[in-house]
This record gives sequence, C-alpha cells and structure tokens, in this order.
Amino acid sequence: MKKRFCSAGINCSHAGIHTFPDCRRPLFLILLIFTVIFHTQAETAKGLKFADAARLAVESSSDLKNEYAAKVLREGAWLWGMRAYLPRLSVSASEDDRVSEIGADSFYKNYSLNMEQLIWDGGRLSLSRKMEKAELDLAGSRIIQMASDIAEAAVSAYRDVLLGRAVLAIQEKTLESLEEQHRILKLEAELGLIRPSDLVDAGITVAMTRLEILSLSLDLEDAETSFAEMLGLEKLPALSEMIDTRKIVRMPAAIEACAMAESRNRELAVLRYSISMRQAELKAATLSWAPSLRLTGSFGISGKQYPLTRYNWSVGLSVDFSAPWLSGNFGAVAGKDPPYDRNARMQQTLTPAPDPASSFSSRSAQLALNMELTRYEAAVKEIHKSAERALRKIEVLDKRRSLALDALQLQAEKYRLAELKLSLGELTRLELMEARLDYAKREASAAEAAAAVLQAERELERLIDIEPGGLSVFTKEGVK
Repeated sequence: MKKRFCSAGINCSHAGIHTFPDCRRPLFLILLIFTVIFHTQAETAKGLKFADAARLAVESSSDLKNEYAAKVLREGAWLWGMRAYLPRLSVSASEDDRVSEIGADSFYKNYSLNMEQLIWDGGRLSLSRKMEKAELDLAGSRIIQMASDIAEAAVSAYRDVLLGRAVLAIQEKTLESLEEQHRILKLEAELGLIRPSDLVDAGITVAMTRLEILSLSLDLEDAETSFAEMLGLEKLPALSEMIDTRKIVRMPAAIEACAMAESRNRELAVLRYSISMRQAELKAATLSWAPSLRLTGSFGISGKQYPLTRYNWSVGLSVDFSAPWLSGNFGAVAGKDPPYDRNARMQQTLTPAPDPASSFSSRSAQLALNMELTRYEAAVKEIHKSAERALRKIEVLDKRRSLALDALQLQAEKYRLAELKLSLGELTRLELMEARLDYAKREASAAEAAAAVLQAERELERLIDIEPGGLSVFTKEGVK
C-alpha cells in the first residue's frame, strides 16, 4: 500500500488501516545579503525542524541575552585585571606655607611621582586570576545550560503541537465517518427501519465528538500560540517534522552513549569547573605563607617658589608576609637629595600569631577538593546509569509503539468485520459507530506512543549533548 500522510504530519499507513490525510565592496555586500535572504527563505519554505525551533527559541530569549551581556561585562572586568601585573603610578602634590610673627616665613612646594611594582608574590596573583577565570567559565557553563533548557522547552512545545494536530486530524476524520452514519440513520428512521432512540443516541455520539474536536482545537490553538511566542514569531511557520508511527528507532551502543555523556554532559562540565576552582583554592591556601616582594621608587621636585629648582629620588624594596603564627613586613629605601644629601631608611614590623585559625585553611581546602572529586565520581556513575536507562526507556517505548500499531491493525480488522456484519444484518449501525470510535482511540494511542518515543530520544540527545533530532546521525557516524 502506498504510504500517505495526514495534514497533522503523522504517518498512519498500515495494511488494512484507513489513512488520514569580502564585504568591503558594495556589490559583493549586496550579493551576499541577497544570498542570505534567499537561503533563509528557502529554509523557511522547507519547514521548521526541531533544531531550527531550538535555535530560534534561544536567539529570541531576552533572559538569555541579559545573562550573556552580564557575562561579557564580567569578562571585560577580568581582562582589565591584567593591570595588577603592571607598575602602579601615583602623583602627589603639596604646598606647605608658614607665616611667622617672629622668625622667617616659609613657603615650600613639593611634587612627586611614585611607582610601585610587584616582583613576586608566590603566584597568588596568578592563582587569583585563574580562580576568577574559572568562575567566568562556570558562569558560561550555566548560560549554556540555560540555553539548553530553553531549547528543550521549544522542542517539547514542537512535539506537543505535532501530537495535538495528529489527534485533531484523527478526530476530524472520525467525525466525517460518524456524520455519514448518522445521515444514513436519519434515512432509515424516516423509513421506519430503526427505533427513534437509536437516532437520538447516534446524534449524541456525533455531538460529543464535535465537542471533543472543539476542545482539541482550542488546546491546539493555545499550544501553537505559545510555541510561536517562544520562537519570537508572530505566526507559526510550516513544520517539517512529523510523528511517524512506523519510524524505525536506531539507538547507539551503550558504551558509546556512556562515553559521549561523560565527555559532553553539561552537569559534569559544571562539576569539572568546580573541581578546578577547588584545586586553585587549595594551591592558594598552600602558598598563603609565601612573601610578596615589591619594588618602590619615587622622583620629586621641590622649592620655595616657581620654578622649582630642587629634586630628589629614592628606590626601595619591601617584603610582606603573612602566616597563621607570624606576619610582618620589611622595607628598605635609599635615595638622594642633590646636591649634598643622601638618605636611607629601614623598617621592620612583626606580629605574632595574627590568625591561628587560618592554619586550617589548607586542610579545609583539601577537604573541599576531596568532596568535589567524590561528587564528580558519583555524578559520572549516575550519568552512565542515566544513559543506560535512557536507552532502555527508548527500547521499551518503541515496543509499546509497535504493540500500539499491532492493536491498531487488529482494531482495523475488527472494524472491517463490523462493516461486514452490518451488511448481513448482524450488527446495528449504532454499534458500527462505536467501533469507529474505538478505532479512533487506537489510532490516537499509536500517535501518542510515537510521540513518547520522540520524547525519550530527545532525553538521550540532551544527555549526550547533541542537537534535537541528531540521534540518528550520531548512531550512523558514531562518536567522533
């Protein structure tokens, strides 16, 4: 039998079963724009696929755009943090005026340029920047997860629209058959061949089917409107995907699915970023005792009046350290105040037991790292189990779809026999209408079973982080 598709995009063909229907050059830029427009229109004409719906939903999400803009700002701030490696300059100016009633007046002016340069701090600054970068990567991973959730919602809405259209088409076709039987019953009632109550019962059946179609139409309209809003469109375009009740399911091997999930799963990626942060925290806590070495220097000009004729300079070295049981600093400065003066100064400060509790920081950081590693190991095992469960779920739901098709075929045979019995006078036309309703229920059950398989496939696709509808390509090509 030739395969046909109904308007809802569901393949219902079955033996014995009724089927229902370079840009700087202006000319090149113009050609490029028209090419992109033509390509976009061509893709739209082909219809919207699952992956297209996911992409449009992500692109139209204002929340996602705000999160991404905030991340860009944080990345810019982190980039300017490179300033910490460069010399710090400062300019100071002072005027000291003194008027004395007894002695000589004094008017002294001084301007100086000061410089401070970090030479070595045990790697703490680099570790701090690495931790900030890890936080940015973690935020980026959260944005990707947010985008994945938005895309998943769009794919789910797509699936709901397909199922709603399929069920509505089934009910509309069923109504056509029931109305035809009801028309025949009216003629028979006029000829006195049936009881009036049978005609009333048939009318009730037709009316109830119309009410169900009206309810399904309203639900479908709401689903399509919500789906279009999710995609950022005023009107829902043509959908190229369909619910195929006879689709052959191809599943990857369990080993390939587990390996793919472990390497690409977003939850595990977040945990790996967290482990990197804990490792950096442990290293920072271990090196907290390391002293920091800084070079200082200054150059100044001074005098009693303008233009200032005297100058001075100095260079120095400062060492700061902080440990749980001892902290302090050491500084040495030497300079010259030409033409006759030289100067030198040394300064030391020690503080015993400034923070004994911080001696536990390295052990706390190690414990936090161990806990994170344990969480990661448990998450890997759970991801493997989830991949195996997803494969098993697809297999079970595919069997359910196959059984639903078998039941539909049997129901079709039952309906054919009912038509035969009607022609032999062994069955009433009202009973035939009931058989037609049973057939419609079986047909809707087959569509729902096929939609459940699509949903299970999408769960596995999301687990191994591939685009919607890409499971078949993955099973053909394997892990790259």
